[in-house]
Amino acid sequence: MNSSAPTRAVPRPVRGAVVAVYGVFVAAGFGMATWASRIPAVRDGLDFTEAQMGVLLLTASIGSICALPLSGMITSRLGAARTVLGFAVLSAAGFAVATLAIDAGLPWLVRVGLFLAGTGMGVWDAAMNLEGAVVEQRLGKAIMPRFHAAFSFGTVAGAGVGALAAWAQVPLTAHLVSVVVLDAVVVALCVRAFLPAHEAGAVVTDTGDQDAAADPATAVEPSRGHSVKDTLATWREPRTLLIGLVVLAAALTEGAANDWVGLATVDGFETGDGIGALALAVFLVAMTVTRLVGTEIIDRFGRVVVLRGGGLAALVGVSVFALVPNLPLALAGVFLWGVGTGLGFPMGMSAAADDPSRAALRVAVVSTIGYSAFFVGPALIGFLAHYTGYRLALLVLAVPVVVGLFVAGAARPPQRASTLDP
Repeated sequence: MNSSAPTRAVPRPVRGAVVAVYGVFVAAGFGMATWASRIPAVRDGLDFTEAQMGVLLLTASIGSICALPLSGMITSRLGAARTVLGFAVLSAAGFAVATLAIDAGLPWLVRVGLFLAGTGMGVWDAAMNLEGAVVEQRLGKAIMPRFHAAFSFGTVAGAGVGALAAWAQVPLTAHLVSVVVLDAVVVALCVRAFLPAHEAGAVVTDTGDQDAAADPATAVEPSRGHSVKDTLATWREPRTLLIGLVVLAAALTEGAANDWVGLATVDGFETGDGIGALALAVFLVAMTVTRLVGTEIIDRFGRVVVLRGGGLAALVGVSVFALVPNLPLALAGVFLWGVGTGLGFPMGMSAAADDPSRAALRVAVVSTIGYSAFFVGPALIGFLAHYTGYRLALLVLAVPVVVGLFVAGAARPPQRASTLDP
């Protein structure tokens, strides 16, 4: 992606696909945050202890991790549009089942519903990232960070509406079922504008590559799709695994902030819950703004430079937050932490989809590695915090960040020959 490339008009189907991908990212964030915003009502409805709630919430994550390794094979067979729609509906059905089971007092059915919801969210996430990479390739410039910013906006909106619903004492079932139905309808409308396989891609070199470049999800024979053997082979690709480590580092640093920065601020500086919420807001704003403006930075400097610069910013930000005794300086560290974290995940998704013929499989592998952070991170930092306190425990993030700095070169776009070459 080169900012010096001549300006060309964007075809109408591509413009429509951009809007559609924004829509499915917003819908995913809105639905996820809606559930999260009503977790206190879920706890009250089930009368669960803290430990029971921890196990319950892990159920959705287990569903996602189980489904993600297969998402590439599924997407290659169904195409991105049908995969996003089908698994968005599965996610909606799962959340609806879980919510109705709370009213019925059936905890086992709540777990079944959350497992289905997590399965749906995991494959939906991988497939929409794949379509985002297709659109990015057609545009010829970085736009994936803005899609992830749209997800962030969706989470903010979902949390805000959830807070209002809780304040107004809207019943849990009415709120959640309405939202998941709305989400499914929005996704159904959006995927109609996804790029079809027959649309021309960017620069291609071989007969038949034109269709593959347009939709990596169908870059193999549509009737066959990728096989289990193809899926397993992708897990042995060194570049794909290294990109996965880049995404893992980004996911760990982002997830740790979401989980712990508020509590670490409250306990570490002996301040109120409001300041803890402010610290989280500082991080989220910094990350979202970086994703909005980051596209031009990536086009100007390239992925590798931006990844390494972001890694250094995150490393400095986490260190400042963990070590300085001054609260305003610590909040400045949180802001730098958010800036450094914002672009790693979306750039990893783009790098995984560089080769259209195997993009679906590679996005699945990278997503699986990245989302494993949500298993490892909270437990590891919670264990360390028992001995060091929350702020010092967060210094463990330096390890994955440094690893990400060393392997960032794997995200460099591969060199391809062009039919325009002399």
